[in-house]
Amino acid sequence: MTTTRRALIAAMSAIAALPAGRLAAATAPGQPFSWDWLKAEAARLAARPFTARPDAPAAIAAVDYDALNAISYKAGATQLAGAGFGGVRFFPINKMQPKPVAIFLVENNIAHPFDYRPALFDMPASSPLAKLGDRAGFSGFRAMNPNGQSDWLAFAGASYFRSAGALDQYGLSARGIAIGTGGPEAEEFPDFTRFWIGRGEDGALLVDALLEGPSVTGAYRFVNRHGAGGVVQEVEAALFVRKDIKRLGLAPLTSMFWYDQSERAKASDWRPEIHDSDGLLMWNGAGEQIFRALNNPPHPITNSFADKGPKGFGLVQRDRQFDHYQDDGVFYEKRPTAWVEPVGDWGAGAVTLVELPTDSETNDNIVAFWTPAEAARAGKRYDLRYRLRWIAGEPIPGGLARVVDSWRGAGGRPGHAQIKGVTKLVVDFAGASLAGLGRDSGVAPDLQIGHASAAGAVAYPVVGTRDRWRFMADITPAGGSDPIDVRVVLRRQGKPLTEVCLIQMIPG
Repeated sequence: MTTTRRALIAAMSAIAALPAGRLAAATAPGQPFSWDWLKAEAARLAARPFTARPDAPAAIAAVDYDALNAISYKAGATQLAGAGFGGVRFFPINKMQPKPVAIFLVENNIAHPFDYRPALFDMPASSPLAKLGDRAGFSGFRAMNPNGQSDWLAFAGASYFRSAGALDQYGLSARGIAIGTGGPEAEEFPDFTRFWIGRGEDGALLVDALLEGPSVTGAYRFVNRHGAGGVVQEVEAALFVRKDIKRLGLAPLTSMFWYDQSERAKASDWRPEIHDSDGLLMWNGAGEQIFRALNNPPHPITNSFADKGPKGFGLVQRDRQFDHYQDDGVFYEKRPTAWVEPVGDWGAGAVTLVELPTDSETNDNIVAFWTPAEAARAGKRYDLRYRLRWIAGEPIPGGLARVVDSWRGAGGRPGHAQIKGVTKLVVDFAGASLAGLGRDSGVAPDLQIGHASAAGAVAYPVVGTRDRWRFMADITPAGGSDPIDVRVVLRRQGKPLTEVCLIQMIPG
């Protein structure tokens, strides 16, 4: 799993655009292109042995973070610019992303190669990229905002892509596919090796991509739209399995969670919280809404949430208050939520959550994806469609109150002796379904717990608020090292008033 993408993201974002004269695209002859052709090409390649791409020149190792910061893509070389759209600009290969990708610009169903040229970039004569000359290449691209000063979508590295969402701030990433993530075998990172970029009739940015790896090939189509509510990607994929895959992850999302207010003991930094996402949100096929708070565990932990016909899942950033982070440089409160919304019936499977330990915000240590129940055997084909929304608000409609905060501390009553070995768990819910309800309204916690016992479980309205309730209980581990799984929902007359809150507590 990738663990150091964050420094690279910052470096890529720093590749500015400077005014320059218009540079035309390469004039190589075009070839007919279509989505059907790309799917057929992926199927053809899947029937052949995998051939790894040639290694990049050894000198690419010198194009590090500092070297990237000294390189600027020329504004005059922007491609596909038009009304309300700032066009597309390209990233050079570098130490962190050394594999070049092929770029084609599509117009009227004809694909024209757009080849790397040093003249597309402003760079110092001493730059290690300049010394590579035409032997360098593109590592990916980004879609610019109309002002040409910032971008809202970027593809770069393996099958990774990301969006700045509704608040114009990058955070978590998505991937085309995950193979072996969180499993005992080595993780595999197939690459998007070729991109075809064009514009739809409605102005949408169209991106088609060929995925290649030892275990799978795939054809991907992304229809990308940027509006006031965020970024929406309509994704369609045809995947062809080359060899058996023990753990296949579809529509994967990758994020960072170091610590929040409930795990301050993990912090060595002065900032109160540091995370791109604070929870995994699921809307399962039975209509249940579930929020699983993220952890920074002491060792890798994988959890699977079985489902059939999921309505959606995603990694969310709910805490939008600046004073909870106090970071006026990278603005964690503006990081987007990414929500996967299946189109059609995905059948049986599970949402899988992988959490890895981290002691830094530079590590992406969280991955969530859909794992089909049926084994991914050689020769199998998957046809997949989903909608990926990069937003700032809540993705699930409805009136259920949601989890807004949680804390952990010493067990027992305030002002009394702390109870050794007991953890006080506190969860706050807020929402219209709780508005106006009081202690005599019949609201009660429905608590389930594994590998532990609970005492003093209670729920009550928070003083001074209109629609905020607090759940509280003392948790005593049963012993051993098994994680403690807590599931709580507030009910009234048997009906849920809140989403389900899942919290996993790690002993020790």
